[in-house]
Amino acid sequence: MKSGVGCVENKSVSVEKAQEIDLMEPTVMAYIAGVDVGNNTTEVAIAEVNQQGKVSFLSSAIVRTVGIKGTIQNAIGVIFALDTALKPLALQRKHLSLILLNEATPVIGDVAMETITETIITESAMIGHNPSTPGGQGLGVGTTIALDSLASAVRGQKWILVMPETVDFREAAARINEFMAEGKEIVGAIIRNDDGVLIHNRLLRPIPIVDEVEHIDRVPLGMPAAVEVAPPGRTIEKLSNPYDIATIFNLDSEETRRIVPVARALMGIRSAVVIKTPKGDIQERRIPAGKLVLIGKNQKAQVQVEEGAEAIMARTEEISPLVEIQAEPGTNVGGMFEQVRKVMAELTDQPVQQISVRDILAVDTFKPQRVLGALAGEYTLGNAVGLAAMVETHKLPMQRLASKIEDEILVSCAVGGVEAEMAVRGALTTPGTSPPLAILDLGGGSTDAALISEDGMIQSIHLAGAGEMVTLLIDTELGLEDKELSEDIKRYPLARVESLLHIRHEDGSVQFFEKALDPKFFGRLAIVTDTGLLPLDAKVTLEQVIAVRRQAKRKVFVSNALRALKRVAPAGNIRLIHFVVLVGGSALDFEIPKMVTDALSEYGVVTGRANVRGTEGPRNAVATGLILAHEEKRAA
Repeated sequence: MKSGVGCVENKSVSVEKAQEIDLMEPTVMAYIAGVDVGNNTTEVAIAEVNQQGKVSFLSSAIVRTVGIKGTIQNAIGVIFALDTALKPLALQRKHLSLILLNEATPVIGDVAMETITETIITESAMIGHNPSTPGGQGLGVGTTIALDSLASAVRGQKWILVMPETVDFREAAARINEFMAEGKEIVGAIIRNDDGVLIHNRLLRPIPIVDEVEHIDRVPLGMPAAVEVAPPGRTIEKLSNPYDIATIFNLDSEETRRIVPVARALMGIRSAVVIKTPKGDIQERRIPAGKLVLIGKNQKAQVQVEEGAEAIMARTEEISPLVEIQAEPGTNVGGMFEQVRKVMAELTDQPVQQISVRDILAVDTFKPQRVLGALAGEYTLGNAVGLAAMVETHKLPMQRLASKIEDEILVSCAVGGVEAEMAVRGALTTPGTSPPLAILDLGGGSTDAALISEDGMIQSIHLAGAGEMVTLLIDTELGLEDKELSEDIKRYPLARVESLLHIRHEDGSVQFFEKALDPKFFGRLAIVTDTGLLPLDAKVTLEQVIAVRRQAKRKVFVSNALRALKRVAPAGNIRLIHFVVLVGGSALDFEIPKMVTDALSEYGVVTGRANVRGTEGPRNAVATGLILAHEEKRAA
């Protein structure tokens, strides 16, 4: 089989030549478009093919994918991408002889929790949202009481004051001083407004004050409570330790076990409140993580999600090649799989029973969970397993998409071939490459690998998990609940704005500016995008974000790269692969290529980014390969 490298040419079409196209006989040349529909982007290559089968690439384009990959909604993005690529050539859709689509496999990522929906806390309410202006410092232990009830409060008992938002900070401070003078022992305060420092500065005797408590009306009164505020630059010590909480509230061993999520949620913050509520006030609820049923060609196995990603992936490799993966009904992972199948059935217009999961990528992670009984939106980090599920590849959805495009633009459209096999043909147009060669196509939803031997034989694999999974992990572990922000964190480095005239990049280098930055950036973290600085509003540290970002990329891309190459390598030995070329959008990432290269260096593999057709970098490999493969097949 010819690699096609020798007969590939890049050239542009002048306006004068384009105007002559209508005068030419259709047998003289043909214009073919290769279209790669990905999870995030749709890429197009336009080529001219003469009677001798010589392929000359004219232009390319890339646009955002419309809809989930492999669905009928993709037609809008495909047509827009075609128009974008045709415009500089002064060609129209009618001049195209054929449009070739890749075989697209949808991949959906989700998180299956070990502890689901609600943390188990049976007899506690807590506040610990780390307000920016708590008052005072130290630990106060007493009984919660409303401001209006202090007049009748008994002396000799310690009180935690609960202050409504209707009370001005001057009045609040005056009344607290008045009650203290009468001998009432007020040891702490919980207030709604952002007045902690203002009240504290006016008190005759300082007390710890936690302010900005949004749901002040939910704070139970007459209950044992503890308020702790740490000194500036420090974090609380007592209320973040389950044994100290047990000491304060005289808890037994079983109650101490149940208070652990409270202590975990309060770690690393400056102020907190814990209130002991009546038994049964907060109910327990648990949904199991569930189990996966792995069905291979020759054997079948089960694995519990709570055993973790390592166990899941180990069992997956043992059962490989997989025929289908099922999930236990009535569990969190069962709900996830059912949602994947339902969504894909609706989008592809196929019965749910015909949608099956063929591959998964599991990674261990942490997910902030809202603490049951929390009064200010507190979270605790719960163990979780992130799963990317890939549904079975069907040509039917892509054939439906091809038919839709034909109907819309009246140009013949066909499904060209498997992504990985097309990508390896496109990668071979990289200067300096020749078979045998392996490619890693690092996309948005999947990681593909293909190996082409010297005699032209291609072996490929298509695995779940890539860029979107990394975004999910970043969003989950940082508790952002903002996929666009998480995507920016994944794609760009960070910096700390140290003054309005300079920033310190995450690598330690300093950049100065002639013009002052917007004051909103001062003292904050920022994402260094291609278009400028983007403020990062989340309450996270620079080191925390970097660690989460890098770890997510290693968990997904490095592990999946090794998994994919083992599947296509001779006898499963990566050392028998000499050259690996990285293609796809994620190959442009500022960290991923180095991570993959470092991992493969242990096997003595030469690794680098592709430069498709000598002009496109790692992009456009599949779109290019679709055209080359079509011409190879036609010439055979």
